[in-house]
Amino acid sequence: MTKLISTLFWLALMAASGMLHAEDEEITPNVEDGVVSIRITEPARKVGYTVGDILERDITLEIKHPYKLIETSLPIVGYEKRYQGQKIGIDLSSIHHVKQEHDASTTHHIKLAYQVFTNNVVAKHAALPQEYVKLIKDGKVVKYRIPSWDFAISPLSIFGAVKIEYDMSPFRGPLILHSAKEQQRLYAFAAVLAVSLLGLLYILGTRSWLPRMGRPFARAYRDLRKLAKAPAPTAQTLQLAVSRLHKAFNTTAGQGVFADNIDMLIAMKPGFAILHDDIAVFFQLSRQVFFEPGASHQAGNDPMQWLLQFCRRCRDCERGLKPDTRKLANDLAHNKVQA
Repeated sequence: MTKLISTLFWLALMAASGMLHAEDEEITPNVEDGVVSIRITEPARKVGYTVGDILERDITLEIKHPYKLIETSLPIVGYEKRYQGQKIGIDLSSIHHVKQEHDASTTHHIKLAYQVFTNNVVAKHAALPQEYVKLIKDGKVVKYRIPSWDFAISPLSIFGAVKIEYDMSPFRGPLILHSAKEQQRLYAFAAVLAVSLLGLLYILGTRSWLPRMGRPFARAYRDLRKLAKAPAPTAQTLQLAVSRLHKAFNTTAGQGVFADNIDMLIAMKPGFAILHDDIAVFFQLSRQVFFEPGASHQAGNDPMQWLLQFCRRCRDCERGLKPDTRKLANDLAHNKVQA
């Protein structure tokens, strides 16, 4: 009996305390505008919460001097708010407060964690309660209201048949598809595409934007392309093309390269070994162009185009690439038949 009377006494005391607190909030005047600025980070969504879930609010209050926050007026952990005398089923489970002093103001970072202690057979409206904090200036106490935040509590189970069109709560935001995996794949494919384009630029490019792209045969290939665009290549054009290739060979080897020291060039530049037969054909063509007009060669009926392709293969070799040997073998075989 004594225990029951004690319990009833404490309940009455808490109710009286709540009434006094409410009356005190009504009597205390509001702080004037411009003294307090507030920033609130609310929970990420407004629906889908069930009993036991925790919702967090990050509140930043900046209070101008000479006003000061009465820290004992901050929300009390475990105090369950009421609405029209009824418990709302939202309990403040923890509070974290950090204060930073400035020259003209004080910033208070307040993190409130509320836990849901209510449930229903259907979705119901709820709200994180408004909170009042008190400020003091020259012995005068004023209050500032932290606004409430509305959300919806979902039932643990649905009672009866529910039509989705009747359950379109205004608190439910649009359905958002998570695209993180697709974005990662997109970035990966974009990286592969960029590397592929860079490789094509390195293989097919005629400029010297990248390392090993401005070497002698790359420059010679640009010059030969210009000569090959002439409407009707003449003997003088062919001589210029052959001379340009001789210059590229000499620059590459650092000395004169002739038909009898091709092996010396290949020993210095092993990457050109695959073009040994093609280089020999080039010197045959050079002898016919400059010294022996009647000499035979295996450069085909269009020596200018052959020189252009040959120079491109040499350019690939100096870049560390491997020319298409199948095409090279077919060209040589075709030229031998014509010879």
